[in-house]
Amino acid sequence: MPANLPAEAKAAWLKVMEAKTPEEKIKAMEEFLSTVPKHKGTEKLIKHIRRRMAELKRELNERREKERALRGGGGSRLYVAKEGDIQVAVVGPPSSGKTSLLCCLSNTTLRPDDLPFSTVEPVPSMFVEDGVYVQLVKTPSLVLDQSSDLNAIALATVRNADAVILVIGADTDRGAVERIFQFFEDEGVYLTPLRNYVKIERRGLGGIQIMGSGRVIGGTLNDVKKILNEYGIYHAVVRIEGEVTLDEVEEALYLDRIYKPTIAVISKTDLLKPSDSVIDLLSKSGVRYYLADLKTCSVDTRRLLEDLLKVTGRIRVFTKPIHSKTYTPKPIVVKAGSTVGEVAAMIHSSLAETFKYAVVWRREDFPNRPKRVGRDYVLSDNEIVEIHA
Repeated sequence: MPANLPAEAKAAWLKVMEAKTPEEKIKAMEEFLSTVPKHKGTEKLIKHIRRRMAELKRELNERREKERALRGGGGSRLYVAKEGDIQVAVVGPPSSGKTSLLCCLSNTTLRPDDLPFSTVEPVPSMFVEDGVYVQLVKTPSLVLDQSSDLNAIALATVRNADAVILVIGADTDRGAVERIFQFFEDEGVYLTPLRNYVKIERRGLGGIQIMGSGRVIGGTLNDVKKILNEYGIYHAVVRIEGEVTLDEVEEALYLDRIYKPTIAVISKTDLLKPSDSVIDLLSKSGVRYYLADLKTCSVDTRRLLEDLLKVTGRIRVFTKPIHSKTYTPKPIVVKAGSTVGEVAAMIHSSLAETFKYAVVWRREDFPNRPKRVGRDYVLSDNEIVEIHA
């Protein structure tokens, strides 16, 4: 993206950042585009803004359709509200096995599409393992090498999800997988772990604070502050990881890069070659992958759950009523690092207010080896907690 936009365009972008509603953002983006000079250096920026405007318009239409449906007016369901403990977008090219995976993991009665690209809206289902409810949302198949509304719907679903399952057949070539990664990266969504990135969070006070372990190549921290000041930003936290350029700092104002933890499922394993380049690509990209025979549903569901919890930074906490001999089978799924006090507040505010102490067990040790802890005790995955108040 360009680092030489006119002052008029920079002022217009500040209005976009300050807009609160989708309607306000669309109007501000239209004004911004009218101020951007049209040349080769701005092609990527203009393309991104137009895609984002289309996404916002689609969100508006979905919201209106949902409101109309609630009033009894029908309409297609494009917006999938989060349900369960984790929402996972299931994406992939056509005929890769997305529907088959949903059928293996949930009680859905979906049938694979008779024709490629027949699915034109997100389709939800629920995968339940060890008491954890994982909402799977199958997206329309990705259309590679060209723009499509189906791609925009898949992108919006991925943005909303906590994680991604990428389904690819063993007959998919490495170049196709690279194009899938590139499509999402062009929109600021990374399916592979970020190594070099900038994140800018505007604040009301405090000046420009630069954090992180990264460094700016070809510039100084004062240059970073100067760029933000040119956009009318005088208070913000700028986190830099890895090595970034000043152009990438400016790009971060337009394109908020987000990482969506991704697990790849490789189907059609009978077509797998001994030295498969797709597996090599996934390994080098840091993406966990499974080999799955979806015809026989040979999917390691427990391992899949464990990996989804790990990549999304979540843990299972089981609760035990004081007078019960065992713990509840349905865990509370919380962020890693959560404390006993935070879990008590999630159960009921009165528990947190009247908290005295808690007894904690490792699930594999229960009912032996209990330990008494306070509200600041940091819980681990698969622990059982009995709260005394």
